[in-house]
Amino acid sequence: MSHIFRNFAVQLYNMEFPIQLDILDFVFKGILIGIIASAPMGPVGILCIQRTLNKGRWYGFITGLGATLSDVFYALIVGFGMSFIMKPLSNPAYQFILQITGSILLLFFGIYCFVSNPTKKIHKSGKSKGSILHNGLTAFVVTISNPLIIFLFMATFAQFAFIQPGKTFEMIVGFAAIPVGAMLWWYGLTWLISKIKGKFDEKGILIINKIIGAIVILFSLIILFGTVFNLYHLPSFY
Repeated sequence: MSHIFRNFAVQLYNMEFPIQLDILDFVFKGILIGIIASAPMGPVGILCIQRTLNKGRWYGFITGLGATLSDVFYALIVGFGMSFIMKPLSNPAYQFILQITGSILLLFFGIYCFVSNPTKKIHKSGKSKGSILHNGLTAFVVTISNPLIIFLFMATFAQFAFIQPGKTFEMIVGFAAIPVGAMLWWYGLTWLISKIKGKFDEKGILIINKIIGAIVILFSLIILFGTVFNLYHLPSFY
């Protein structure tokens, strides 16, 4: 009986793992990119919080979902555009420059989040709930009217080496993970706001924005120093 279990253990050890680590890597990066794109307290973030406070948690979440659809649209545009330039820039030196540039841009973005005061742009949100479609659509329009998100996607895609023409399937899975990360953020944010509804005010928005900015700054510095001092290997596009 013991030799049967031993043979089974040997066969199990020699089996190829069914999930490619590259896919898991793209899934993780996609989720992280989705969170980074959604987390800063811009107009739609404030709108989500206001609707959560005035109308209820799920109206806030639908607002975030509308913003997510817009983010996915811009992410696909950036990914499509960058796919044409990544193959000619497959030289490791160019990859290095792209990742450094992405890290620096994301660092500036984090600093901007930390020092900015989004509460100055707050507008009173009506307490009329409206339809689910209306709440999602207005959030989509607010987000789609801010094309600056393109630069954020360019920075994160470059920093994470997310666009790799030789790995089409992995990239598709990674792009599918971006809205998952965004929805995780909106779900968590609306849950938090609904729990502290009676104590939350404009100072809370400012605190959240500073925390997000500090995290982005710290993360960018870690990736920047990791790239500069070659603490990890850049991917190959071949």
